[in-house]
Amino acid sequence: MASLSRDANGNYTVQVVCGDGRRRSVRLGKVNKKTATEVKLKVEHLNSITVAKLPMDTETSQWVAGIGDDLAAKLAAVGLVPARESRTLRRFLDDYIAGRAGDGHTKPATLVTIRRVADDLTAVLGATADLRDVSVGHAERFKRFYQDKDLAPATTYRRLKMAKMLFNHAVKLKLVAENPFADVKGKNTNPAERRHYVTEADTRRLIEAANPTWRTIIALARFAGLRCPSEVLSLRWENVDFATNRMTVSSPKTEHLEGRAYRVVPIFARLRPFLEEAFELAEPGEVYVVGGRQGGAYRATAQKPGGWVNTNLRTTFEKLIRRAGLQAWPRLFHNLRASCETDLMRDHPIHVVTAWIGNTPKIALGHYLQTLEADFEKAVRGGADSGAVAVQKAVQSRAAGDGPQTTRTPEALEIRGSRRPGSSAGDNCPSVQMAKVGLEPTRLWGARF
Repeated sequence: MASLSRDANGNYTVQVVCGDGRRRSVRLGKVNKKTATEVKLKVEHLNSITVAKLPMDTETSQWVAGIGDDLAAKLAAVGLVPARESRTLRRFLDDYIAGRAGDGHTKPATLVTIRRVADDLTAVLGATADLRDVSVGHAERFKRFYQDKDLAPATTYRRLKMAKMLFNHAVKLKLVAENPFADVKGKNTNPAERRHYVTEADTRRLIEAANPTWRTIIALARFAGLRCPSEVLSLRWENVDFATNRMTVSSPKTEHLEGRAYRVVPIFARLRPFLEEAFELAEPGEVYVVGGRQGGAYRATAQKPGGWVNTNLRTTFEKLIRRAGLQAWPRLFHNLRASCETDLMRDHPIHVVTAWIGNTPKIALGHYLQTLEADFEKAVRGGADSGAVAVQKAVQSRAAGDGPQTTRTPEALEIRGSRRPGSSAGDNCPSVQMAKVGLEPTRLWGARF
């Protein structure tokens, strides 16, 4: 049990008999009786769990974390709570970065981002600022610091999210009671002016103006939705299976996430001719799909210690866009990938499409998928088609009442009527066109190596 006393000067003192049998005092000074009584109850509880060697419950832990340094030091002096560790902002950030750099999992590009946000935090809040002194007001000031720099909203969002993550770590270490960035948020949006749908017609114009290497790069990005440069330049021939129409795509961006180091993607019909062309033109022993001297040079310049960058690819692609008589769009490679995902969503459910593209439904809906004029036209056509289908079903139903018989759709009749005289049923199929080289490449992979 603890007792509460008040001297002639109005100073309150809590006395408690600790586990060693000795009576100790916690001097509170001039506080009101309600506060003194609350502290007395907490001291009783802290003493009981200390004697029983039990961990603090959540409520008590939060109370201890929220009290001032002076009271915390007095409670620590009588052995009721651990002594608080004082840590400056810069020291905490340096320790965190050192830990991430040595964990063997954090990518160099992520470390670059963490260091950038850490430098900004110390520039705005002060390197010697005590972590416990960082308030919500300081966090809001840090947000305004980014807003005044006119950064893109998505960039501000990512950096504020990083600052929130850093202080979440401080909370876990019990260096601060709560996260001052918990309610400081930015807007993670993809503005309309940065969205652009690259049509198949424009893609074909680009491909016609490109050399074989760039034809492959464009086709992989637009017709398969691969990230460029990382996934496009990482694709190997050993992971392309023409027989099963599948390819295994390594994903450097998500390889640190469980189950997302690679994904299996179909060799889409629009992509296959360009893969076959690249296969035919590849030198014996070539490892990469985007190979040769040019592909090797791109890998050397785009794959840096800090991660993949677009550098030379972007510059060359802009020249190619101008050569094709087109205007460059806001996000050159991302818009190709987003256009591919938008196309795929017309024929496949979202969980299938995102598995092929390598993102999540939330990211796809917020940053990739677009509503096109063709979607409105399809909706209008769909309404008219629904009426035609209803009429056809009614005709078939009446015909079925007269006894079993074969019902031909207008499409089937049209195909039948277009058959050449004297030809068999398998000789004429106007809806299917075969490539001159057949279904498979003219040379097999095993014949090359």
